[in-house]
Amino acid sequence: MSEQSHNAAKPSVVQKAVAILGGIVAPIVVVCTLVQSGSAPVKEDLSAKIEERIKPVAVVEVAADSGPHVEKGGEEVVKASCAACHAVGAMNSPKIGDKSAWEPRIAQGYTTLVKHAVEGIRTMPARGGNPDLTDGEIANAVVYMANQVGANFTAPEPAEPAAPPAAKQ
Repeated sequence: MSEQSHNAAKPSVVQKAVAILGGIVAPIVVVCTLVQSGSAPVKEDLSAKIEERIKPVAVVEVAADSGPHVEKGGEEVVKASCAACHAVGAMNSPKIGDKSAWEPRIAQGYTTLVKHAVEGIRTMPARGGNPDLTDGEIANAVVYMANQVGANFTAPEPAEPAAPPAAKQ
């Protein structure tokens, strides 16, 4: 084999350099072209997906002070909370207006009825299942329901809201 044919089979240094640079430059050119040719929607879509995935599971919001609590009347409390069971006699509760069901309870007295309503009794949950009701609101509801069937209970006077503490100077 002649030296010329042996050298012809070997790539020259220049050919090697061109091949290496081509192997590096070509992918860079392709990537740059793809990035410039419309990757903005992909970036925005990806950003939206990332934001969605890292957002908090829940947010805690503290309720604003709505001023002093105003006691609800008996009818309002009954309609909002008590009627869920007492309107239909659910879980063996005395129906509103059913005199025969209420007479034995009324015979126990106002104080006992209010105590049972506040603390719960048998299947009736404490505060009728509404922990936000005050004792006065529960008492108003008891008076309202019992008086529907002939009791002559009177609701207690609502307590005055406590004045805010005076600022220290």
